[in-house]
Amino acid sequence: MAFTAIFRKSASSLAPLASRLARFNRSHHSAIFTASSHLSRKSTTSTSTSFVPILRFSSAVEAKKPSSDESLIQVLESEIKCVVETDDQNRVEEAPSGFPFKIEDIPGQQTVILTREYQGDHVKVEVGMPDLVTGEQPEADNDDDDDSEKPNQASLPLVVTITKNCGTSLQFDCTGYPDAISIDNLSVRKSETSEDELPYEGPDFHDLDENLKKAFHKYLEIRGIKPATTNFLFEFMLNKDTREYTLWLKNIKNFIEA
Repeated sequence: MAFTAIFRKSASSLAPLASRLARFNRSHHSAIFTASSHLSRKSTTSTSTSFVPILRFSSAVEAKKPSSDESLIQVLESEIKCVVETDDQNRVEEAPSGFPFKIEDIPGQQTVILTREYQGDHVKVEVGMPDLVTGEQPEADNDDDDDSEKPNQASLPLVVTITKNCGTSLQFDCTGYPDAISIDNLSVRKSETSEDELPYEGPDFHDLDENLKKAFHKYLEIRGIKPATTNFLFEFMLNKDTREYTLWLKNIKNFIEA
């Protein structure tokens, strides 16, 4: 608009310039526009100022990315394509009949949270990524312990917290195996306990009386922590692991491309 006003006030002085504009070809457009701006400035102010051309080289070619970055991007794209083509990431895992938990699965997190209410107790289960067994199995020792072979199986870490309305809770550190659950540790947590205090954690769970161990397993089972649940969670967490890996690859690719 300012240029239009100047044009109206100084039509006689700008007319020769307009005729020159009509005769010049596109290659001279930038230079003529600079001259026109300079003349307009001189006609509206008495003070002499130096004129600095702006954006004369705005169409310059951007610097290319290093070849190492391009190679990395190609490898990332290939890996993403391979994962997507070999795994159906849009499938929906069906929970077993009677599955009582609400699942909270946040993309980007390594864990999934299960919650439910049972007879006034708040049950929370934190499920970690599964540990899969690959390669040759180590030779079994001569020990007759029933749990000696379990470390050689695929496993799933579980932290089960059962909280009363008063805030006190029982925390079970468990390991899920195919068709089995092992309780590794059991402790009592009080809401008023400060982080600096070290409460008594109890004896090693495997050292407890057999009847007591069976009673605790039954206690968890009626609250939904049973083999049918962990078997479903194995499949669910394996699928999540694939989704998180794909998201991780895409985030790295986006960073390299930025």
